[in-house]
Amino acid sequence: MTTASVGNGARFAARPVSGGGTPTPLWTGWAHSFPRLDLTGCPGLVVVAPHPDDETLGLGGTIAALTVAGVPVEVVSVSDGGAAYPGLSAVGRNRLESVRRFELRRAAGILGVSEMTCLGLPDGELSDHEAWLANALTAILRQKRAGVWCAATWRGDGHPDHEAVGRAAVLAARRASAVLLEYPVWMWHWARPGDAAVPWERAHAAPLTRSDIDRKRRAAQSFRSQFETPDRRGAPLLPPCVLRRLLSVGEVVFC
Repeated sequence: MTTASVGNGARFAARPVSGGGTPTPLWTGWAHSFPRLDLTGCPGLVVVAPHPDDETLGLGGTIAALTVAGVPVEVVSVSDGGAAYPGLSAVGRNRLESVRRFELRRAAGILGVSEMTCLGLPDGELSDHEAWLANALTAILRQKRAGVWCAATWRGDGHPDHEAVGRAAVLAARRASAVLLEYPVWMWHWARPGDAAVPWERAHAAPLTRSDIDRKRRAAQSFRSQFETPDRRGAPLLPPCVLRRLLSVGEVVFC
């Protein structure tokens, strides 16, 4: 597997979040089925998230399913998400980072995550730290059981931080002989069913129960800072339609 040289940043940038993106009914009405992801052989999972909440929004149901089955799951939060709202003062940014770390711990508890690591790289600048991140992820994966799964945001997800994390994870998984899964988050916003920019031939659907989705929903509600602006004015980073869509489409990984 080779890293993608060109991502989908232009597609993502052309679809403002405030515009709602691809309507949920288009996804849920798509008459297409994917092979099921077999969770029974997973010896352990390391979920790599560019920002606190990506692990929950993109893969929270799968995390819940695995932890219920007794599989150890570690979440690696690459940044603390301090740049979510541009224009914050240094004090405001530090406060937001603290809030997001707290929200992540709460969500992780709901999902049953056994271990959490925060790397503290600068939000919005992760592409400048890919080599360091690949080395850090390699070290984490090499400490796990043989054949550990590494799930990271898809390297074509559109958001620059998501794509940078995806590229770093590809290298780390290869070096550590880990099983790589790539999960989309923003793809559901800018892409459309059957989109040629998406590697549907590698897609597998996670077999989630109603309980798994419910835990994902409750965990997602932990991230109040993303659904409410710091000053309670203006548009939130994640409008309600974004969460509704991510809870409706299920979870797909590319592997």
